[in-house]
Amino acid sequence: MITNHVPCEIKIDQHENTLALALAGDWVLDADTPSLEPLFAKMLKSSTVKRLVFSTQALGHWDSLLMTDLIRVIDHGNQQGIEVDTTTLPEGIQGLLNLVYAVPERLDAKRQDTQRRWLEVIGETAISAVTEASSLLTFVGETVLSVGALLRGKARFRTVDLWINIQDCGPSAVPIITLISFLIGLILAFVGALELALFGAQIYIADMVGLGMTREMGGFMAAIIMSGRTGAAFAAQLGTMQVNSEIDALKTMGFKPMEFLVLPRMLALILIMPMLCLYADLMGIIGGSLVTVGFFDVSFLEYFDRTSGAIHLKDLMVGVTKCSVFGVLIALSGCLRGMQCGRSASAVGKAATSAVVTCIVFIVIADSTMTLICNRLGI
Repeated sequence: MITNHVPCEIKIDQHENTLALALAGDWVLDADTPSLEPLFAKMLKSSTVKRLVFSTQALGHWDSLLMTDLIRVIDHGNQQGIEVDTTTLPEGIQGLLNLVYAVPERLDAKRQDTQRRWLEVIGETAISAVTEASSLLTFVGETVLSVGALLRGKARFRTVDLWINIQDCGPSAVPIITLISFLIGLILAFVGALELALFGAQIYIADMVGLGMTREMGGFMAAIIMSGRTGAAFAAQLGTMQVNSEIDALKTMGFKPMEFLVLPRMLALILIMPMLCLYADLMGIIGGSLVTVGFFDVSFLEYFDRTSGAIHLKDLMVGVTKCSVFGVLIALSGCLRGMQCGRSASAVGKAATSAVVTCIVFIVIADSTMTLICNRLGI
């Protein structure tokens, strides 16, 4: 290891239109390097300088510090229209400089972000919204055509894919549906009990939990869970196929991706979501019973008798219908983002994230709309 360095210095000589730069001493990182500003000032002021050469006879040890300064000198010379001759430099330095300038710098590498005007932001947002709406309508139209082909018996997809998707969407999702729905029933019971207990009406906790789970929370929470679990999975699966050009290969072989990939996933969710909704309702009611029976003077028999009297077939049908619509929205959102995925690994992650956000937004909008319709119709 070198501990005693020869101080580095620069000597500048001008002969007619040539500027000679003599480098001396050890140009290493822990050395005190001379300023390059006098050299730059001379290059700027002298209009007769057309060429810059180097002299390295007195040059000692060097490392990346010398390379950095040389690159600054060369770039400054190029900006001033001065020819920089590097042939007198050591071979090692010449090789490194060749590597530095082998690939040109991107034009936007040093671009600075400027604050955009509000009108520009509004315009870009509007254009993006129109583009998204157009893509969604196109995708929905292609999905409707695929469903029409299925009803005519002309849709081409593998039956095994449908059963695999049913397995992934149904039995594989039961554990998380069980946990979340059970806890939602507990929470509903606790929230209602705080107020009902003030009037000695603890028995009505059963009504509140039963109706809340069957009409709203059961199907809604099942849909939210499936958005993060299945919607993201659909987007990641189709996005990975986009990256690997598998979807392009299907088109080349004459298969329609909407029928072969999207239709089985949508059918699986349409078939499985009503059953998951009913299962979530049951687990929520059981969760509510534990709170009611365990903390208040209500028996299991009274709780379930009150629940069966409060819940009617129309309440179950409202919840199941909503959940079926949620299943269609989850499948459409997940597959839409997957088909729109780019050709990189990061694009797959963005597609999965976007699918979850899109699913949740559509579910909330659809649930609000259907609830308003049911209230207006008195259902």
